[in-house]
Amino acid sequence: MAAAIGLNGVKVGTTSSQAYLEGKAVKETKALMAELCRHFYSLGWVSGTGGSISIKVHDDSIPKPQQLILMSPSAVQKERMEPEDMYVISHDGSVLSAPSPKPYPHKPPKCTDCDPLFMKAYEKRDAGAVIHSHGVESCLVTMINPFSKEFRITHMEMIKGIKGHGYYDELVVPIIDNTAHEHQLTESFAKAIEDYPKTTAVLVRNHGIFVWGDSWISAKTQSECYHYLFDAAIKLHQMGLDWSTPNHGPIQSARRGLSIAGESNLSVKARKDNGGSDPFPRCVVLDIEGTTTPISFVSEVLFPYARDNVGRHLSATYDTSETKADIKLLRSQVESDLEQGIASAVPIPSDDAGKEEVIAALVANVDAMIKADRKITALKELQGHIWQTGYANDELEGIVFDDVPEALEKWNALGIKVYIYSSGSRLAQRLIFGKTNYGDLRKFLSGFFDTTVGNKKETKSYVEISQSLGVDKPSDILFVTDVYQEATAAKAAGLEVIISIRPGNGPLPENHGFKTVKSFSEI
Repeated sequence: MAAAIGLNGVKVGTTSSQAYLEGKAVKETKALMAELCRHFYSLGWVSGTGGSISIKVHDDSIPKPQQLILMSPSAVQKERMEPEDMYVISHDGSVLSAPSPKPYPHKPPKCTDCDPLFMKAYEKRDAGAVIHSHGVESCLVTMINPFSKEFRITHMEMIKGIKGHGYYDELVVPIIDNTAHEHQLTESFAKAIEDYPKTTAVLVRNHGIFVWGDSWISAKTQSECYHYLFDAAIKLHQMGLDWSTPNHGPIQSARRGLSIAGESNLSVKARKDNGGSDPFPRCVVLDIEGTTTPISFVSEVLFPYARDNVGRHLSATYDTSETKADIKLLRSQVESDLEQGIASAVPIPSDDAGKEEVIAALVANVDAMIKADRKITALKELQGHIWQTGYANDELEGIVFDDVPEALEKWNALGIKVYIYSSGSRLAQRLIFGKTNYGDLRKFLSGFFDTTVGNKKETKSYVEISQSLGVDKPSDILFVTDVYQEATAAKAAGLEVIISIRPGNGPLPENHGFKTVKSFSEI
């Protein structure tokens, strides 16, 4: 393999850096950028010389963090750009190659003013490409609520085009305030990236959007999806509909102090019954096991199903990319377990040992993990995929307590967003609520959190959730759980907490100090 790139005259493998700058990979990427800018111009994203684009020069022989970066020039007609107009930048931000000046009326060449923002996306997100659009949708959507720090939307098909999101997830895009010059956005842009680790975009109020992806295809695809969703949100708003709620019903802003037609009769009655005050939380976060769903369903139905079908599932799906990813996670977890001396851990042989031997070792490890009720991502991901098959084959049906559907519908009518936070994977959560004894309840849910945000017994997990939901204060969130340690952690993060008392739940400490309910109808 060739050595990593060395810039400013240092050789790349056996090729001089100047030769590499003039090589095939760089030329093809320059041509691609010119083509994309012409396309983006036709979409209205880079009109009036606005907007810009940056792509890394992909080369398998060079580590991604050290690959060359191409950037479009500033203040030029994007639809008329040629490949030779692009700037070549080193991984540390140094300009290695600049376009030659053109005769009047062209301005002297200048690299895009977005270059420090692009570099932040490469540095902090290991991006392969970044697109900056001035599309009118990305501008107008930030103006609907001039005080909002986030754009939120859920239950729209095009959300699936955003990395890490599905139809039932809530897409959250941070909004930062505009400045006179783009380079002055760098600090707030970097902070938004840090504060929203799951986002692949940042909106700039009254300006546009920055979108990044692992490759130019990913960045382009996501940019198209973002613009579609912004356009949909604007049109829904014009129709008096709320794009941020699962059912996209009438905007219910009376509970926020505004007077807008469409507030539900239930919301009006509730406010009157409470002297006109707003007694409701902005968001409700629900645990599953022992809160919405009997513990017995998880322990006596889901876990045994997963344990009994591990071998069958792995054998049937062994060569799929999904199962390969699950096996990779399990290998890593088992290696860690062996290093820590966990007695139940069994070494997993290499693929060369054969499919049957690998599966046998995996089954042994998974069986031990399930018996120990371990809350680890590797196990939860595999279980979710096994349960997915079970639900699809009508071998499984989610169970919720009788009071749950009515409460979800009531909260939804009041404009209260409901989320799930469980140790099970997001896939497993969606499966439970997607096919229950009361039908599909996902239409009432705005999003799902799992242990990728943190352990449920740690305060920082609830801090992360509070920041993700974008509430004014953590106490705007009501968390309902059956586990005392989870309640304590959430309370320490500032959330309101209620403990669920259900048949089969474990005992609580005396004088625990939390409000308890036996039914959601009491909330």
